[in-house]
Amino acid sequence: MATPAERLLQPGTGGTLALGDKGLQPVVCRACLLAHGAAPERRSRGELFPRGIPAAQPRGLDGLDALDPDPQPLTPGSGEVWRLSGAARVHWTAGRPAAAAAGAMPSGPAAFRLTEKFVLLLVFSAFITLCFGAIFFLPDSSKLLSGVLFHSSPALQPAADHKPGPGARAEDAAEGRARRREEGAPGDPAAALEDNLARIRENHERALREAKETLQKLPEEIQRDILLEKEKVAQDQLRDKAASRGLPQVNFVPPIGAEVPEPADLAIRDKRAKIKEMMKHAWYNYKRYAWGLNELKPISKEGHSSSLFGNIKGATIVDALDTLFIMGMRDEFQEAKAWIEKNLDFNVNAEISVFEVNIRFVGGLLSAYYLSGEEIFRKKAVELGVKLLPAFHTPSGIPWALLNMKSGIGRNWPWASGGSSILAEFGTLHLEFMHLSYLSGNPIFAEKVMNIRTVLNNLEKPQGLYPNYLNPNSGQWGQHHVSVGGLGDSFYEYLLKAWLMSDKTDVEAKKMYFDAVQAIEAHLIRKSSGGLTYIAEWKGGLLEHKMGHLTCFAGGMFALGADGAPAGLTQHYLELGAEIARTCHESYNRTYVKLGPEAFRFDGGVEAIATRQNEKYYILRPEVVETYMYMWRLTHDPKYRKWAWEAVEALENHCKVNGGYSGLRDVYLRHESYDDVQQSFFLAETLKYLYLIFSDDDLLPLEHWIFNTEAHLLPILHTDKKAVEVKEK
Repeated sequence: MATPAERLLQPGTGGTLALGDKGLQPVVCRACLLAHGAAPERRSRGELFPRGIPAAQPRGLDGLDALDPDPQPLTPGSGEVWRLSGAARVHWTAGRPAAAAAGAMPSGPAAFRLTEKFVLLLVFSAFITLCFGAIFFLPDSSKLLSGVLFHSSPALQPAADHKPGPGARAEDAAEGRARRREEGAPGDPAAALEDNLARIRENHERALREAKETLQKLPEEIQRDILLEKEKVAQDQLRDKAASRGLPQVNFVPPIGAEVPEPADLAIRDKRAKIKEMMKHAWYNYKRYAWGLNELKPISKEGHSSSLFGNIKGATIVDALDTLFIMGMRDEFQEAKAWIEKNLDFNVNAEISVFEVNIRFVGGLLSAYYLSGEEIFRKKAVELGVKLLPAFHTPSGIPWALLNMKSGIGRNWPWASGGSSILAEFGTLHLEFMHLSYLSGNPIFAEKVMNIRTVLNNLEKPQGLYPNYLNPNSGQWGQHHVSVGGLGDSFYEYLLKAWLMSDKTDVEAKKMYFDAVQAIEAHLIRKSSGGLTYIAEWKGGLLEHKMGHLTCFAGGMFALGADGAPAGLTQHYLELGAEIARTCHESYNRTYVKLGPEAFRFDGGVEAIATRQNEKYYILRPEVVETYMYMWRLTHDPKYRKWAWEAVEALENHCKVNGGYSGLRDVYLRHESYDDVQQSFFLAETLKYLYLIFSDDDLLPLEHWIFNTEAHLLPILHTDKKAVEVKEK
């Protein structure tokens, strides 16, 4: 049998002969040896290529350990080509006496061919670039590194108040619980830790993806992208600064329907007075135990601050302003105004939810201005609007969900479909930003939200539906999950209200709304075997027969938009709103406390009942009474006042405590288990809608006012009707 050296000397093998001090001898390269069966031995310390030492020459047929006492390379100084004796099994040792350690391959720069060097250098360079890319692409890298490298103990970290995402349903840890206001639901440290780890994993994966995409680009493409991004950021910064300059003079118009006589019906008047007492109980306890903080813990009798607001304080104060005003609590309104003048500060180094801060703080301040004419509210609203503008600094203009108020750096919830923005969040800025442009005289706010609409209109909708996730970098849809509840709800609400707020001139918004409703009816709205109409959720073409409490707002939305519906459909949408109202009332009526669960199902033989423990809580939500309010105003069917009063009695019997009002952990239990949070939206929405149900229609008439998704009042912006008639044609 031929030895490896002999085989290499056969034609076509690449072996050569060279003249040395011992005559003509075969020489082969290291790569050829390996290809023909010579097996190097790894040194005991793992050094595969000892630097600068030639390989030894085996001797004899079996020369596994027999070494020439003085092995030499054929070419002096060469580490590339070596002499071989014929050996059936070639055994390599370092080029030193037999006592030396065995088993190293030739090494040093010369040990590799030029092509091998190039490949290794390319791989090494790509690896280094990827590592540095991961560091620089990761948002909030200091937090990430501290979590990964220093393994902070969860016991030493504050518990996460937010969802993940804009609350606290356990099942929503995966989908994020996108609509706000769920932060008061029960949670645990393990879930908070898991949320942290998920965020780190998602940030790391996103950084690797972005680094990989960048590496695939040509250098000139990367340079062009950098220049374009710098130019865009510079332009946005200039416009942001311009937006923060002095405000123009605005002639304040006294609000229509903000002050009206009490109802003539004595029974209705007494019920309205009762709701005002509820507002006083909630407000005075907040003032006593949590003044200046975001929310109240009515059982603990202390303050509660959600991470959704970062370090901004006073959420309950700002959220309650317009409710105090329309209930005639003017002394309390002035107290709130004084606190805002002195203490409301947006210059905080903290990350906030753009969506939550917009609907509660911007919306609350705008509403207070339009009701009272106090300039401080306009000033603060515009100031905060300017602070939110950096959230739009993305390649597509779709804003980030989270924003550091000081640095202007934004990011998205790590659980949201590969770092996507959420439909119900970026789609719920339009009303407030249009009014910010109106009050500041700067069009930048309106331009930002109109660009969102442009992006959406350029995208193809699956089955005509709007998925809940959209990537702000690519401008493309994320996961195809569609919901009229959490993650999607207020986007549809704002399409309709954008049209109404424009004095019905924004025909683009009207078309988008009715096209979306048509798709929702075709693919999501179903009727149970018991005759209850509900709105299911669509996940990649499959329906989940679940309806959330958040979805119950849709009854009022359908009814509110009925007047502008396509020909012959006005009555249909009024009836659809009534059917949704009935279903949501059933979800209340089928619990022990007569308040509805977070979500209820229509499968497994149940209807309008929560079947999972993490869906059974109630956190003082307003959506059901919101629909009652619209249905009452539009139909005057007395059952809506009856159902609303049932909700008032349930709140008094089961949620009222000495320190305010608390949410419930399980609406099916006889004995209350409180979550110990009085949500700010309880004062902003739930009590306001109840108060309006038991008021005459001339208090805040719907033909003059729009409610944002936090029930804050925004006046209709009247324009030239003739121009819009031409546009529609």
